[in-house]
Amino acid sequence: MERAIVHMDLDTFFVSCERVINSELVGKPVIIGGGDRGVVASCSYETRYFGVHSAMPIKMALKLCPEARVIKGDMELYSRMSQEVTEIIREKVPVLEKASIDEFYLDLTGMDRFFGCYKWTSEVAGSVTKNTGLPISFALSTNKTVSKIGTGEAKPLGRFEIREEGIRPFLNPLSIRKIPMVGNVTFQLLSRVGIRTIQTLSGMPVEVLQQLIGRNGKELWKKANGIDETPVIPYSEKKSISKEHTFSTDTIDIESIKSIITGMVENLAFQLRESGWLTSTVAVKIRYSNFDTETKQFKIAYTAVDHTLTRVALDLFNKLYTRRMRLRLVGVKFTGLVHGNHQMNLFEDTEELISLYQTMDRIKNRFGKAAVGKASGFNFNISQHVS
Repeated sequence: MERAIVHMDLDTFFVSCERVINSELVGKPVIIGGGDRGVVASCSYETRYFGVHSAMPIKMALKLCPEARVIKGDMELYSRMSQEVTEIIREKVPVLEKASIDEFYLDLTGMDRFFGCYKWTSEVAGSVTKNTGLPISFALSTNKTVSKIGTGEAKPLGRFEIREEGIRPFLNPLSIRKIPMVGNVTFQLLSRVGIRTIQTLSGMPVEVLQQLIGRNGKELWKKANGIDETPVIPYSEKKSISKEHTFSTDTIDIESIKSIITGMVENLAFQLRESGWLTSTVAVKIRYSNFDTETKQFKIAYTAVDHTLTRVALDLFNKLYTRRMRLRLVGVKFTGLVHGNHQMNLFEDTEELISLYQTMDRIKNRFGKAAVGKASGFNFNISQHVS
């Protein structure tokens, strides 16, 4: 049976959320980001006309489009509206994967026996906009890669269907940049040897691509040829990652305990960013020397950045630890995980802080998680749980 895979993407999601609560912003150039030293988290199509794009320094963006309205951003609002959209789609489709805060994959395979998949998807998209006021684009094809590229070509407010026989004619003239796994480094490398379009890339021998870019060469060749067997993974907020530390001797050394919590949060946050996840709930657990165990959690806007998560975790610990009794165990847990591209809190962070996180992550990826860390955390033995 031919698969029917849909990719849905909320158009300029952060900007659209702001326009829902403030109609005066409709049709105006809008930049979402934080402060003069911050970067652009999102921008309206009106600003993109002037060359503004995400992750650009705010100062540079305002030079390109001085009349733009800069809004600091409200992740609580965006998280809430993302959840509203998720619930609307989940009620109407058999299999839903939430790929990030503002994009979704739907598996409608077999539904064309009862409904036209394109018509069905159009009705779902219409329901999202009617109930939330948010514009949404989609593309329907036979796999994730083609449908995601299709959505990018359809935006804004686009609806696109790419049938099996039309996949190669659709992909061939596009730039290799359109393939999701092609980043800047890969693009520059392939460009230097004359590979700039998907058609050229699709005709390359797999062995040559593997020599050029390593083990991902075969996967890139398959995507260029419109081949992608990746399944749509049913959405679930039950996934979690956690770490615990059991003291060799029960302790009442609060500063040491807080340093351990900080180190655990830093380690877990790196795992989130490394895997492309965001968390919406932080939980802290303590166990007293008499084995009494207490847990407290707090729901937050989706994030994967150390300093925000550390602040919440330490605040939870301060509220939990109410007895002057020794502790035998502390733990930190992140739940409510979703895949997300917005891995840095672009509304609060400066260019320097974002660069620091990215540099630390590169060092950890190359030399191991313990290679670099903040002074407030230190090395310790912990047990880890992933569910």
